[in-house]
Amino acid sequence: MLPSSFADDLARAHASVPDALPGAAFCALADGLLALLFPQRAERPLPTIDAVAAELYHFRSELAALLALVPSLPAPAPALADEFTAQLPALRTALLRDASAILAGDPAAQGLGEIITSYPGFYATALHRLAHALHQRGLPRLPRLLSEYAHQRTGIDIHPGAQIGASFCIDHGTGIVIGETAIIGANVQIYQGVTLGALSVTKGLQGTKRHPTIEDHVVIYAGATILGGSTVVGTRSIIGGNVWLTESVPSHSRVYHRAHIQISRNVDPAAELVFSI
Repeated sequence: MLPSSFADDLARAHASVPDALPGAAFCALADGLLALLFPQRAERPLPTIDAVAAELYHFRSELAALLALVPSLPAPAPALADEFTAQLPALRTALLRDASAILAGDPAAQGLGEIITSYPGFYATALHRLAHALHQRGLPRLPRLLSEYAHQRTGIDIHPGAQIGASFCIDHGTGIVIGETAIIGANVQIYQGVTLGALSVTKGLQGTKRHPTIEDHVVIYAGATILGGSTVVGTRSIIGGNVWLTESVPSHSRVYHRAHIQISRNVDPAAELVFSI
């Protein structure tokens, strides 16, 4: 039998929490927006310009209604909804460039339609660009809810504060972590398991530049870890797989992890091979 004081504690905890955010509805709205921007993701493409206009109006109205439920908004909900909706053309253009970068970098890709509908890297980038736009406007908590929704679905963890340039290519993507103050330039390609993190995670560093800067045309291969707010990877550099990098490298650098391979084998050819890497 639970003590009555436990129920009292829970009741006080529930009473002290501000109004719940419409997290599930907001994530569903984001998915609906992607289906509107990219008919490849829609169950049924819209047949006429009037139908498209109606859906755009519906999106703006639903966004305003959901934002009205969020406490401590930096501006009135209708004004924020209008401002965000006005940026949809630029958002679609940016995401098409991301999809084209993935297509150019992945020999297995069969076309933009496949990337837009099924590639986790494109989906995570799309939701990040939505979350980042909200983060820039000072919306509380909602941007992080959206980024964690993408994280759950793709295994790609991008903080909504991270700045990502044009034509961003995530290949595979599982296990990628990009921190809040990371800055990524244009035409950057990142593979699975890459971390753009901080050297220290003490709370006193909140609000400071803790994560690296990646300049234009950089490729970062699987498993690489790049740490530190002052760490800069210069333009057109290549960071090899499993590299651990905590200092800046100039442009056109090639940074690789050199494995030490030792092979020992008995005279008996059937004996077990032992590899130490």
